[in-house]
Amino acid sequence: MITDAILKINPNAEVNVSGTDIDNCEIEWLNGTTPISKADIKTKMEEIAYIKKRENEYPSVVDQLDDIYHNGVDGWKATIKTTKDKYPKWVI
Repeated sequence: MITDAILKINPNAEVNVSGTDIDNCEIEWLNGTTPISKADIKTKMEEIAYIKKRENEYPSVVDQLDDIYHNGVDGWKATIKTTKDKYPKWVI
């Protein structure tokens, strides 16, 4: 997950990461990659985790389409609003 966060911040980063705990890992920045602070990496990791939780709360696309068919767009909006209220978009 550390590497994923680094690559979200800088898709061109070249890095070796030893460990899975951001506070105790060793990061080797390769080929002139500008280092990113552990605080910034940790924030990005939290954002990725939050977005994943939010995505997992939504019904599948098939279920959403079925909801629209049976309950109309307003019924679908009510279903989706539950997740949107529980997990508002990540704002930094």
